[in-house]
Amino acid sequence: MICEQTPTNQEPVIELSGLTKYYGNQRAVDDLYLTVRKGEVFGLLGPNGAGKTTTILMMLGLSEPTSGSAVVCGLDPVRSPLQVKRKVGYMPDDVGFYEDRTALDNLLFTAGLNQIPAGEARERAERLLETVGLAESARKKVGAFSRGMRQRLGLADVLIKKPEVIILDEPTLGIDPEGVRELLALIRSLSREDGITVLLSSHHLYQVQQICDRVGLFVQGRLLACGNIDELAESLNSSGTITVEMTVRNAPDHLTEDLFSIPGVSKVLADGLDSGKSDGSMNIQVICQADVTSSLARAAVQSGAELTAINRRTYGLDDIYHNYFEGSGRDEHTG
Repeated sequence: MICEQTPTNQEPVIELSGLTKYYGNQRAVDDLYLTVRKGEVFGLLGPNGAGKTTTILMMLGLSEPTSGSAVVCGLDPVRSPLQVKRKVGYMPDDVGFYEDRTALDNLLFTAGLNQIPAGEARERAERLLETVGLAESARKKVGAFSRGMRQRLGLADVLIKKPEVIILDEPTLGIDPEGVRELLALIRSLSREDGITVLLSSHHLYQVQQICDRVGLFVQGRLLACGNIDELAESLNSSGTITVEMTVRNAPDHLTEDLFSIPGVSKVLADGLDSGKSDGSMNIQVICQADVTSSLARAAVQSGAELTAINRRTYGLDDIYHNYFEGSGRDEHTG
């Protein structure tokens, strides 16, 4: 599948063309096409073993593709892996630090590896520790840090070289809910305020939905769908129909016939007056060829029924996720 953003004046930062990876006879990534533009937050969403990490390793030049190509910040990771690493910050799911050194010392060490002058390195490190909420823990040894603190320090670590792109592989794994909220807000602000491009790999659909501009759905090494949440939701409705859900009380016997007679309505599904609900309510699903929600509401009221709820059904990422991933054979590929 080819996944490209609607054309903008921003140049692509990541371009994957036919990217494919085999481990022996096992296919981990299958003919992947993907374009990510500057300042975008893009989510790779899929179960463990879907091929997300393998794709990231090829983008970083840490694994060579079997076929196809990747261009990151205008560079080929196979030919120029060191130049790619200078422009891209990568945070794996478990960041390694020197446990007996302080948070500040670890950042200064990374700055030294990136040949940042000492004075500038200290200034950047202290500023980043403030940004990620670790200023008060700057001189504490990392061995005493919680999982959430380590992840925030990991984010500071990838930012100290001022990358154009940051790639985060399951960044919220093992963090408490409040820590997740804070980390996601920080990632979002980095993209919006500093123009950093973010590629976020995760199997947590709610977290991806919170911050990503677009999402690519990975199953068994293949990109099955790509787009923003509205576009992906629309893909579930390939017939072009609309579902309106209603709840009424004291409905007359002819209500379903009244609803079916409205132009644009193709099917009316009701749970029946004998459903056993103590308040005499009835749930109705109306399948329409156009949005006739207001006409349905008017018809229900005019029939003498008491309309207690009506809404046009919308699909969230949870519906999308389960539509593509249920029964996908999650353990067949290496991630």
